[in-house]
Amino acid sequence: MANRWPGGLIRKTPVTPTTSAAPGIWTLAEAAYWKKQGLWPLPIPVTYTASYLIIAGGGSGGSADTNTGTGGGGAGGYLSSTSTLTGGTTYTVTVGAGGAAPSSAANGNDGSNSSAFSQTAIGGGGGSGIGTARTGGSGGGGYGTFASGNPNGANGTSGQGNGGGNGQSSTSNGDIQCGGGGGGAGAGGSGSFGLGAPGGAGLASSITGTSVTRAGGGGGGKRTSSSAAGTGGAGGGGNGGADANGSAGTANTGGGGGGCGTGPTNILRAGGAGGSGVVIISVPTADYSGITTGSPTVTTNGSNTILQFNSSGSYTA
Repeated sequence: MANRWPGGLIRKTPVTPTTSAAPGIWTLAEAAYWKKQGLWPLPIPVTYTASYLIIAGGGSGGSADTNTGTGGGGAGGYLSSTSTLTGGTTYTVTVGAGGAAPSSAANGNDGSNSSAFSQTAIGGGGGSGIGTARTGGSGGGGYGTFASGNPNGANGTSGQGNGGGNGQSSTSNGDIQCGGGGGGAGAGGSGSFGLGAPGGAGLASSITGTSVTRAGGGGGGKRTSSSAAGTGGAGGGGNGGADANGSAGTANTGGGGGGCGTGPTNILRAGGAGGSGVVIISVPTADYSGITTGSPTVTTNGSNTILQFNSSGSYTA
């Protein structure tokens, strides 16, 4: 015997809807009942477009102790685009740390990756200290030595950054210069006797409403102090040191740390630490949920709300 509801349809099997499906033909009474329960009609997910900027942590400059200059750290990888967000979905945001300065004669440390919306920016490569420069979002610069060697810079990641510059080796001219780390917009400078090799330039973004340049490479270090070492690339790159320690990259720019230099005095010089990364999200204010973790800085720009994550967190659309 079929089920019968006044004013409804005749059907053999009553419908049992769920939050994800409601198959079959519904009677009027069922429609009214399940609507009251909030299971009919099924809600249509709200979607909207957000813009994002994802920058990884920068690599640190190399460290050295005798007759060597070191390469600048590469900038963190740089990604800028848009993503379609679905209402009610939580999106994890990861902000990468900058590479730590080495505590002994060694290559610089790579920066950590940053990610959001299934997109990952690669940490910047460490500058060369006693070996091969490291690849990364942008590559580290090559070392310089008062001896024979092959101090080439390292490659960056396609679509995220650029390569580091080459250093110099010489057994007769001690005024050697090391390569600058790569930046978001350009490669690091290569060493030339007596001239500082700069870090690669960073990229400018106006996602916050103000143009800010980030992801500059670290300047190359220099063995002696007879002339200046390389300057950091625009966008947070640290300066190289001439027979001195390198400077750190600027926090939350992904800037590479500067290389260092040390003469024949057996004094340990340290490369600069890489700058931490950042993730910035711009969403239409009309769609902004206000649900976040990680304490992002929240501002507005015209009809958009801007979330700047200086540390890891999340956003629920």
